[in-house]
Amino acid sequence: MNPAQITHTELEKMAEQIMLQHGFEPHFPASVQQQLGTIKPDSVGGGSTEGVPDLRGLLWSSIDNDTSRDLDQIEVVEAIPGGGVKVMVGIADVDVFVPKSSPIDDYAARETTTVYAGVRNFPMLPEELSTGASSLLEQQDRLAVVIEFVATANGDVSSGTVYRALVQNKAQLTYSAVGAWLEGTSKAPPKVDTSSELQEQLRLQDQVAQALRKQRLLHGALNIDTHEVHPVLLNQEIVDIQQAEKNRATELIEDFMIAANGVVARRLESVSSLRRVVKTPARWDRIVQLAGPSGESLPAQPDSKALNDFLLKRKAADPDHFQDLSLAIIKLIGPGEYVLERPGQPEQGHFGLAVQDYTHSTAPNRRFADVVTQRLLKSQMAGTAAPYSDEELSRIAQNCTLKEDDARKVEREMSKRLAAVLMSQRIGETFQAIVTGVTPHGTFVRVLKPRVEGLLAQGYEGADVGDKVRVKLTRTDVQRGYIDFVRV
Repeated sequence: MNPAQITHTELEKMAEQIMLQHGFEPHFPASVQQQLGTIKPDSVGGGSTEGVPDLRGLLWSSIDNDTSRDLDQIEVVEAIPGGGVKVMVGIADVDVFVPKSSPIDDYAARETTTVYAGVRNFPMLPEELSTGASSLLEQQDRLAVVIEFVATANGDVSSGTVYRALVQNKAQLTYSAVGAWLEGTSKAPPKVDTSSELQEQLRLQDQVAQALRKQRLLHGALNIDTHEVHPVLLNQEIVDIQQAEKNRATELIEDFMIAANGVVARRLESVSSLRRVVKTPARWDRIVQLAGPSGESLPAQPDSKALNDFLLKRKAADPDHFQDLSLAIIKLIGPGEYVLERPGQPEQGHFGLAVQDYTHSTAPNRRFADVVTQRLLKSQMAGTAAPYSDEELSRIAQNCTLKEDDARKVEREMSKRLAAVLMSQRIGETFQAIVTGVTPHGTFVRVLKPRVEGLLAQGYEGADVGDKVRVKLTRTDVQRGYIDFVRV
């Protein structure tokens, strides 16, 4: 088939088939539709708001991707005496719409995550909820689980607490617009431009986030550019593959969410709960080797602080190739996983974030682990019995880890097919690339521009993760997602 003749509909069918191959169920069962019929679209949830604080008067806002409607969190801050800032992060109360063991919950428990397949999203929850009734959309009254903490001027977090509240998102904003404004490269987006109060609010949020980030970096959080790529579609045709660039707005939300998840993890120390961990890198020896050519040295034993110091030096010395180094380090550290943590059990921590207490709680519209954590929080607040046994939590942790890995495979396989469509017109061209993987199935490289990955079919002898190579494109196969290069 000529890649130029592949339609958007055919690509969507490919995505659905890949979902099925990896054990996902891309269609909601009839029981889910029946449950949806009992939910009023303009409802704030099935639970009572009696006794719940009404915080709709605060200047809440959300910052997310340009096209996102499954909004999980909103934020507001307030300066307090003594130089600290009170930070409140409102998380969509999904549980109030989706009772445990209901049809929607059973489906979400199996799928565990929303899968973003480039040409189509496969939501964990029906979009009537995730982009509607349970989404923190602008000017809509919503029940939320509020994570509140105080951030000091130097980025320390204290006085963490969690409670339910009634909230309203006053301004739905985007990373690209807010980030450019905070960095001074563009004027304020219209909603911000017309409100001096919102400008002040966002600048204070940015100030707090930068202090939180600085404190984490001092403790060894890794300063890595994890630039995600996404297809650019014009009239349902793939015309480019671009990076999702980090900016001050993406950092703001990232830093707030890391702090909020830490508060939640500490709140749940007295009960069994889920934790998100990244273990000590198994291939630390290769990371040490990567540091060698730059004249830097790393200790023989894994040390996140030493690794971050090295990364900071390389970013300053060679910013043009820092993304290449980041990619190699990410691959060598490996993915995170979910684990059961019992009270009093030693915490495994998150190597990349340099934190010992971390969970996932801030994206319940997109991740089932966050729904589970939300239920644990609510039962703790209400003083009721835990909704899950240790055996259930262990099983959920294992399934969430497996399905998250499966979701990455779906997204990667579709990314390859979309990249093959784009690259089919460039066979015979040469590119700068970096080795991203050495597996029993082959050696893989990523072209730096456009950022697409493929198999190094020839010249792979002796190549290892992080090596820079020059390659020529020799073949594409959209149906299989193959992009083949040879070393030149």
